[in-house]
Amino acid sequence: MSAAEILKTYFGYDSFRNGQEEIVQSILAGKDALAIMPTGAGKSICYQVPALMLPGITIVVSPLISLMQDQVKALNEAGIHAAFINSSLTETQIAKAMRLAAEGRYKIIYVAPERLESAGFVQFAQNGRISMITVDEAHCISQWGQDFRPSYLKIVAFIDSLADRPIVSAFTATATKEVRTDIECTLKLHDPQVVVTGFDRQNLYYSVEHIAGKHKDAFVLDYIRKHADESGIIYCATRKNVDNLYEKLSQNGILAARYHAGLDNDTRKKNQDDFIYDRVQIVIATNAFGMGIDKSNVRFVIHYNMPQSMENYYQEAGRAGRDGENAQCILLFSVQDVMINRFLLEKKEFEGMDADDIALVRQRDTQRLRVMEGYCKATTCLRNYILEYFGEKASTPCDNCGNCHREYTEQDMTADAKWVVNCIAEMRGRYGLNIVLGTLLGANRARLKEIGADAYKSYGILKQRSEADLRLLIDQMLAEGYIVQTGGEYSVLQMGDISRLKEKGARVVVRKAQEREEPAGRTRKKKTDSLTGAGFDLFDRLRQLRLTIAKEEAMPPYIIFSDKTLIDMCAKAPRNQTEMLAVSGVGENKYQKYGERFIQEIGAFLAENPNAVVSTQIDE
Repeated sequence: MSAAEILKTYFGYDSFRNGQEEIVQSILAGKDALAIMPTGAGKSICYQVPALMLPGITIVVSPLISLMQDQVKALNEAGIHAAFINSSLTETQIAKAMRLAAEGRYKIIYVAPERLESAGFVQFAQNGRISMITVDEAHCISQWGQDFRPSYLKIVAFIDSLADRPIVSAFTATATKEVRTDIECTLKLHDPQVVVTGFDRQNLYYSVEHIAGKHKDAFVLDYIRKHADESGIIYCATRKNVDNLYEKLSQNGILAARYHAGLDNDTRKKNQDDFIYDRVQIVIATNAFGMGIDKSNVRFVIHYNMPQSMENYYQEAGRAGRDGENAQCILLFSVQDVMINRFLLEKKEFEGMDADDIALVRQRDTQRLRVMEGYCKATTCLRNYILEYFGEKASTPCDNCGNCHREYTEQDMTADAKWVVNCIAEMRGRYGLNIVLGTLLGANRARLKEIGADAYKSYGILKQRSEADLRLLIDQMLAEGYIVQTGGEYSVLQMGDISRLKEKGARVVVRKAQEREEPAGRTRKKKTDSLTGAGFDLFDRLRQLRLTIAKEEAMPPYIIFSDKTLIDMCAKAPRNQTEMLAVSGVGENKYQKYGERFIQEIGAFLAENPNAVVSTQIDE
């Protein structure tokens, strides 16, 4: 079979997505490959299709057990024999998996990077025919990546130990240009085909809400009540926040699961399964959750606290809308979030790294945190801010993010900016933001008197301004480089390049936001817009059938069929095998297992509603 035939037969898709075919053909031509593709863009297809066409076995190195298990379940459902080898299996089970692979039973084997050091696995690989090594989440191999894992460095030695070097392919959703280069060099890729499909996820609506910590719970409660039938993830920075929010939701009658490292393995597994199997709609978690979650119908991701980096945020927010349908990515920001993250970074452990590398990584972590803080305080297009961070230039605002749907007023605060500089000069750059604000506002604090700030020329000089206005001004001055903020646990404000501020005509303009009543972008068309009222009734029946089958098979519902496939099923209302195989996401193996039951359910619905119109054509 050709690559296109495999795509249709096993996965049910008529054509490749952007970038997929280029990678597939490159691998089939024997070239190494590096693909940077956003979450939900179909990275796995890029190595799974050629794995079925190459003569030997493909080994996929993957960082999380849940990630492997999900992928293997999905492959076996599609009729592709695959296995995983990790610490969740007994040695007997591992030996059996390797024996069956050696006999040609499995074309794809998922392994944890630590497994590559096992003498038994190395012997299996050296004696077998390994056609390709695929490195998933490849940014983990870079010390400059946000999630560096020393175990990933073992991949290179493993490849070198093989008598015949296989094709090496690497995939990630989050890599700056620097990390990209690091992946190429560290993995020793041979003249790789590099494909960057773009980082934009057009179906995701990004927004940042500035909410003081004590009001975040109320926001979350209100949002969940307004989206009661939708599946969502809420990320928190600490276990304490997870537990507190979980209790708050429970007290208000909202069924949710929680996930963090403080829970025992069995509880974590149960809670994760409850979410995956749609027994609960909401999961509240630390960032330990989600890397291996392929749940396609997550309609919103709320960050209760600001993440530590843009890479982390983009990856976690990317859990939403994997089916291509519209989804919301909301970040709740308060100033305290910055302090929490600084504390967590100070406590970060660096096992197996030398002092020089630790210092460099700390420096990089601090810079990433500043970038993330800049995102939260940005007044320009949020999507463009993300894209530009990953090296993708955008020419116009997206008109589909919170900032694009806010009205802004501009205020010239040049004179105030000069007093900020004067205050920092009087303090000789020894104090932090709160001391500077207190001095400029003329606050009656013992600490200001203790350091003599009440005697400064700048003391109380801007008392007519609000603290919120001065915070916006200082953010703007930091962004323009007039002042700088040091890193470390006790950051202080210091003088930056003030020469431009002295030039004739220099202006410091601050933008203040005001929400529009009707954000236009929130009414973007969805795939479900093609369904009539009757179409939604049919959609609900098909979802119920899917849930019934999922329980029978002990399988997550989205692995049976995604919501996107069910919507297409409603629109096409197939009556026979040929029509069902024309539905996007229905491959031959899934048709054999489930197709007739869905055809019968559709037939029964149409018989009960003979005049029903279930779908209307909409413009894409």
